[in-house]
Amino acid sequence: MNDFKKNHRASDIRVDLLLIENMISEGAKVLDVGSGDGMLLDYLRRKKQVIGRGIELSPEGVNQSIAKGLSVIQGNAEEEISHFPDDSFDYVILSQTLQAMDRPDIILNELLRVGKRAVVSFPNFGYWRVRLHLMLKGKMPVTKSLDYPWYSTPNIHFCTIRDFVDLCEELDIKIEKGMAVNSSGSKMGVDSLFFSNFLGTQGLYVITK
Repeated sequence: MNDFKKNHRASDIRVDLLLIENMISEGAKVLDVGSGDGMLLDYLRRKKQVIGRGIELSPEGVNQSIAKGLSVIQGNAEEEISHFPDDSFDYVILSQTLQAMDRPDIILNELLRVGKRAVVSFPNFGYWRVRLHLMLKGKMPVTKSLDYPWYSTPNIHFCTIRDFVDLCEELDIKIEKGMAVNSSGSKMGVDSLFFSNFLGTQGLYVITK
């Protein structure tokens, strides 16, 4: 595990890797939506012996995943997920991708149609440094978790932790577990929604219907 962490610690997308691992049961059937280069699926396969599949938009990511021996299909996640039958997986993971979806509300319902549970992580636009940057500079911030300039970002629906919690309530989605995550990928010791929304660089949630 030390070699894995040393080789991949620079990745901004997977800083919540170890926390996601703790949320997944041994030997579970897992679908990773927006699986990138397959790093998370590969890690879960090694650590939790999951039966994993992935959906990834970029051909490069698909090729890298296949090179790792993973089962990943190429395509738009919001379209491809509709082809999976109900309750096909124990967990569906959407890591750092919710904000890039055309309709986050629809994709959350699709995750929970296809899987018994969904694990969702996303950059928190309510983080205090983001608020301060906007207030003092009047410009869209660039951070580790929001690492594109405004004109080329794939992120089209920035949200806060509070926004996500409110959306789950609106969609009658149950939050089984939720936490704020700091920039190093560690769980923060805050329980209140206000402080999670203010201090967390990311939100990480397990949801179910």
